[in-house]
Amino acid sequence: EVQLQAFGGGMAQAGGSLRLSCAFSGFTLRDYGIGWFRQAAGKEREGVSCIESDGNKIYTDSAKGRFTIAIDNAKNMVYLEMNNLKPEDTAKYYCAADGVCAALTHGPWVVGSWGQGTQVTVSS
Repeated sequence: EVQLQAFGGGMAQAGGSLRLSCAFSGFTLRDYGIGWFRQAAGKEREGVSCIESDGNKIYTDSAKGRFTIAIDNAKNMVYLEMNNLKPEDTAKYYCAADGVCAALTHGPWVVGSWGQGTQVTVSS
């Protein structure tokens, strides 16, 4: 059974940093890509970043240059380091697996598994 649990959200000021973590089980990166989506209040869920099964990392425009995704296969953890945060980064962030990288282009409905979200709030 695929399980994902995200944590590490919180509050930050604009320009600050946060690191999100996601503990996953029931699969390995060789099985599925893994990554992050986010959903702001009143908006659709949107992709942030993913790691493909071959280790290739993909970022959406909103994340490029500011966010870094990383995986620790030994610990079954995936991380999202977020720097230079902006108020528009305020959202609930979701860890996801299976179809995540495709979903960055085609939409969140192709994602196979979701974790619960963790809230990130950035103040100006």
